Amino acid sequence: MNLITHRPTNIMNQIHMIKNICKKILFSWWGWSYHVTEPTPEKCIICIAPHTSNWDFLIGKLYYTAMGRTSNFLMKKEWFKGPLGNLFRKMGGIPVERSKHTSLTDQLAEQAKMSNHFSLAVTPEGTRSKVETWKRGFYYIALKANLPILLYALDYSQKKIVCTRTILPSGNVDEDMRSIMQYYAQFQGKHPEKFTIEKL
Repeated sequence: MNLITHRPTNIMNQIHMIKNICKKILFSWWGWSYHVTEPTPEKCIICIAPHTSNWDFLIGKLYYTAMGRTSNFLMKKEWFKGPLGNLFRKMGGIPVERSKHTSLTDQLAEQAKMSNHFSLAVTPEGTRSKVETWKRGFYYIALKANLPILLYALDYSQKKIVCTRTILPSGNVDEDMRSIMQYYAQFQGKHPEKFTIEKL
């Protein structure tokens, strides 16, 4: 009886401990801070940019865990081979096949509609390398499922995580994407030379 009675308390203690460890690493040891004014609804798309380094994933994951939140994220399928695959899946990873046209966007939109909780973190550039065209998949998922898009930035110049704007997709893709890109233009990634704003 004692084990059953105390199990929820033990789980909560473990969650609290993990949150504190993440806060210690990110804020105390690494010196990051955050300025977040936008509330996080039960269902949303979390857009994260600039994305120029593998460190972005770790910093984002530490922050979200420190805040006591969970989210799914998209990664190229090559990362899911071997023992790392199980780890990334447990962390919320969804493998993506980039070389094939798939209906992943439609599948995720339907999943969002049917779920009580849906939180998907995406990087609009789709890669750490310099690109001329940003991905639109996250936008169409939000549009089809009527989800808000929270604009999170990792500003390495200030070591600050920022979210001060939410976009509600209007259906005018070019106009909304232009607004999203203009927002991110003020922030600096770890490798600024790899980050470009698409010309629309």
